[in-house]
Amino acid sequence: MAVESSSSHFELFGLPRSFGVDRQLLDAHYRELQRTVHPDRFVNATDTERRLSAQQATRINEGYQTLKDPLLRGRYLLELAGIDHNDEHRTTRDARFLMEQMDLRETLSGVRDAANVFAALEEIMDRIGTELDNLTAEVSDLLERGDADSLAGAGEALMKMQFYRRLQDEAVELEVELEDELA
Repeated sequence: MAVESSSSHFELFGLPRSFGVDRQLLDAHYRELQRTVHPDRFVNATDTERRLSAQQATRINEGYQTLKDPLLRGRYLLELAGIDHNDEHRTTRDARFLMEQMDLRETLSGVRDAANVFAALEEIMDRIGTELDNLTAEVSDLLERGDADSLAGAGEALMKMQFYRRLQDEAVELEVELEDELA
């Protein structure tokens, strides 16, 4: 049941340290690791063994959540490269990007006034999805290069991804509200 606490998430799951992750392999390793530390296997174990099992299950879950999400995986790779990346307190100086964000937020806030609110919302969500896909590809390319400038660029792209994620969450919340209003 030994899950090495000092290993990286990549090592834990037997994956190469890379932005590109084989999701099927990640999922398979996750299930196998969870099976080895599942609390049901330690019902008759000592308190110490049960506590260790719970700690290892938590580490496995944390690693899995990080590696399956491109935004979290990108941040983690920057962290492994020694770059402190906290985009919660950062913003971009990219004026075009900021204008796009304002435009998208304005468009999202006007969805209720559209002739077909769900079509308008779907259009916004598609646009956000496309931007997230483009940024994910950009992050992958920049992290693959690995030089200092590329890592800084990856940090900037991850920060932009966070903006789009927040907007995506708001769009999903609005969709739920609109569906509830129809019910």
